[in-house]
Amino acid sequence: MITFLQGKLVEALPTQVVVEVGGVGYEALIPLSSFSKLPAPGHSVKLLTQLIVREDAHTLYGFMTPDERELFRLLINTVSGIGPKTALNVLSGMNPVAFRGAVANSDVKALSQISGVGKKTAERIVVELRDKVGAAGAWEASSAKHGLSAADQKLNDAVLALMALGFKQLEAHDAVRAAQAMLGTEAGVEDLVRACLKKGS
Repeated sequence: MITFLQGKLVEALPTQVVVEVGGVGYEALIPLSSFSKLPAPGHSVKLLTQLIVREDAHTLYGFMTPDERELFRLLINTVSGIGPKTALNVLSGMNPVAFRGAVANSDVKALSQISGVGKKTAERIVVELRDKVGAAGAWEASSAKHGLSAADQKLNDAVLALMALGFKQLEAHDAVRAAQAMLGTEAGVEDLVRACLKKGS
């Protein structure tokens, strides 16, 4: 399994890149979300990858962030009828935070506007991913929309972590606020989450 490529970016197109690693050029298909984050050709780059093996081809897909690769894997492994090409279209048409928010809020209209994703596919995405995205997706999308400060982002990250562990949104928010009041504003995300879990146990 090739999990990442780190080397010189030789060629960068909106849909694919070539990365030279140890004298070998690796071609990888990428979404637009990754293309916009690439350095200029000739510079060093680290590309997270996913290898898809089919009878007629071995295709490498590349991503600039773990979030993009995670969403790609979620789409091709969970949603029936969605292959790598459609998954790349989803990432090219909507960033991961907005996507999770659309799924959590059952926004079929927004999803169906992505190239290659019709209404039926959008409905299937919502049905099959809603439980995996959950309320945390809606909270994350809402927070991103309002542009949080660094301090508020820390609290938001702690809330998301607790929601991923099964806390309800309001319960997680209150617990984080209480933990911060106890530990002080300098407390990190891990400290806040640990304090909330300790109090809840």
